[in-house]
Amino acid sequence: MQAFTSMNGKAALLRLEELELFRSLPDAALTTVRAAMQVDRVASGSVVFEQGERASRAFALGSGSIRISQTGQEGGQAIVRFIAPGEMFGTVPLFTDHLFPANAITAESSVILSWSEQGLVDLMTSYPAIALNVIHVLGTRLGEAQERMRELATLRAEQRLAQAILRLAAQAGSNCPEGTAITIPLRRKDIAEYAGTTLYTASRTLATWEKAGVLTSRGQYITVCQRRSKSRPFGGVKPGHRVTCRGEWREGVARGPLPPALM
Repeated sequence: MQAFTSMNGKAALLRLEELELFRSLPDAALTTVRAAMQVDRVASGSVVFEQGERASRAFALGSGSIRISQTGQEGGQAIVRFIAPGEMFGTVPLFTDHLFPANAITAESSVILSWSEQGLVDLMTSYPAIALNVIHVLGTRLGEAQERMRELATLRAEQRLAQAILRLAAQAGSNCPEGTAITIPLRRKDIAEYAGTTLYTASRTLATWEKAGVLTSRGQYITVCQRRSKSRPFGGVKPGHRVTCRGEWREGVARGPLPPALM
């Protein structure tokens, strides 16, 4: 792992009870979790871990965002998911072959929280609710991985792009006057890889949607507009709907993280 600048645990921007690993834990348990925690401030573009590297720590994101990408045998890369604040990542290898299946790179300045392998095992032994939280997260991510495989096999590129944008809005969206602002910085290349299409198709489609008032973009930040009419299609998505954490269409604002791949 790249060397990071360590911080005092109090500097983490999210409270421990907001992390998906430690939800519903009593205050006494959170004190123990905090004592075992390492906190690092990481610059944008930093490598947290590389594909094939041996895993020895469990990670969670306190603030910022992270791209998770996989590299193929011929050198091609694809983004398989994004990490938003509160989400765990790089933890599954501790319970399998101890090898990271993907690369983790910060998309912006971030605060990363981590625990040693033995420290996490000790916490799970003392507080079984942590193990239940891990099972819940992995079950959700496995379901989403299956859903994305179905999308790649059955949906057109425009529909996959719409699903990708709405999924990110559900995972890392913030309400604003225009609609839902995605707080993760997104390059057009990122969106194309995440949706399984070409950079040309992603750029052309997003530009069309922006002209139609479906979304707006400022630099690397995208806002999904709240008001969409039937004359303003969004990849076949029904107006006024968002994708939920289980991949279902439901009226209203999306809520909850939607991790796109099991890791």
